[in-house]
Amino acid sequence: MLRKTRNILIGLAGVFLLAVLTYQIPAVKSRLEWRIDVFQIYVKNVINPVGPVPTALPFTPQPATPTVPPTGTAVAQLPTATPTVTLPPLPPQFAMKSPPYEKQTPNNCGPAALSMALHMYGWRGDQTDISDLIKPVSGDRNVNPEEMRYYVRTQAGWLNLEYRVGGNIELLKRLLAANYPVIVESVTSLNPADALGPNDDLWAAHYLLLTAYDDAKQEFTVQDSYRGPDLTVSYAQLEKDWKPFNNLYMVMYFPQFEEEMKTLLASNWDPNQNRLNGLAATEAAVASPSADAFDWFNYGSNLVYFERYEEAALAYDKAREIGLPLRMFRYQFGPFLAYFHSGRNEDLLALANYARGVTEMSEEAWLWYGYGLYRQGDNAGALKAWQKADSINPNFFEDQARKAMELVQ
Repeated sequence: MLRKTRNILIGLAGVFLLAVLTYQIPAVKSRLEWRIDVFQIYVKNVINPVGPVPTALPFTPQPATPTVPPTGTAVAQLPTATPTVTLPPLPPQFAMKSPPYEKQTPNNCGPAALSMALHMYGWRGDQTDISDLIKPVSGDRNVNPEEMRYYVRTQAGWLNLEYRVGGNIELLKRLLAANYPVIVESVTSLNPADALGPNDDLWAAHYLLLTAYDDAKQEFTVQDSYRGPDLTVSYAQLEKDWKPFNNLYMVMYFPQFEEEMKTLLASNWDPNQNRLNGLAATEAAVASPSADAFDWFNYGSNLVYFERYEEAALAYDKAREIGLPLRMFRYQFGPFLAYFHSGRNEDLLALANYARGVTEMSEEAWLWYGYGLYRQGDNAGALKAWQKADSINPNFFEDQARKAMELVQ
C-alpha cells in the first residue's frame, strides 16, 4: 500500500515537473499566459462587474481662457477652402500581391499588420521584432499609431509612415490604385472565449491591412491578423467599423515618392489642415439629429488636437451620455487630456479608474490616473501609478511615465 502511494506521488510529481518544463517553452507559455490572464479577468468581472462607461460628473463651467498653441501648431479656426486637385479616374478594381500572412500573437494586431505591410516593401522580420520595441510586455493591450510610426522611422529608415484622420473610401481606393497598401484602425467583434466577463460587449479595436478593392463587388480585400488572409469586407461595413476611430489610416512610402504622396493626400498631406478638415466634418456630423456617440467622440478628439480642451470635454460628455463601448479608453485617450487641461480632475480620475478596471495593462490609463492623483495631492499614489505605467511599457512615448515621476521624486 505504501509503495503504491509512493508511486502515485512520484507519478504526480513527474507530471507536475513535466508541466512546469513544458510551460517554459516560449510558444506554449505565450498561449497559456494569455488564456490564464483572460480567465482571471473573467472571474474578477463576475465578482465585481465593470459596468457601463460612467457619465460625466456634475461641474460648474469656468470662463474660457485663451490658449496660445505651441510653436508650429495651427491656431484653431474654421477650415478654409482648399483648391481641388483633379486626379485621373480610378480603375474599377485593383489588387496588389498579398504579403505572407502573419497570425497575430495575443494583443498584437498592430505589429502583425505593420509586419505584413513592411514585407510588401522588402523588409525582413516579423511581428515579434516590432512588438519587442514598441510593446515589450505581451499583456499590453494597445499599440498606438505614433508607436507604429516610430518603429518605421527608426528601424526601417528607408521608409516613411504617415497617419491621418478623416479618411474615406475614395481615398483608400486611390492609395491602393497607386500601389500603396493601407492600414486602417477599425472595430472587430471578439470571440466569446476572449470575453472580459458575462456582460462583455466583445467590442475591440483592430488594425487591418488593405491590399485590394473591387467596385463591382463593393468590397476591399484585407489581411486580418485575427481572422485570416485575403478576407473581404464591404465598403459599407468598413465605413461603419472605421468611424469609431476617426477614420484613421496609415500609409508607408519611399522618401523619393513623397511628392506623389502629397498629390494623393492633397489637402490632407499637411497634418494641421487634415485636422481642420476632420474638425469641419465632425462639427457637421454632431449638428445632425442622427449624431451618435462616435460622432461626438471624434469631434472631441479633433478639438483636443487644437487644444480646445473645454469644448472637447463637453463633446466627450455627450458621447459618454449616449453610450460608448467598454474598451473605448483602451485605445483612445483624448478624454484624459481634455478633462485634465480643462481642470475637471474628478472626471479624469473617474474615467481613468474605469479604464484601469477594464484594462489593467494599459500604460496610458495608469499615466493619466497618476496625473489625477498628483493633482489631488496624492503624490505617493501618483508615483505608484506612474511606476505601473513604466512597468507595462518601459519605452512608452519616450518614457513619459518616468518624466512624470520626476514631479514627486
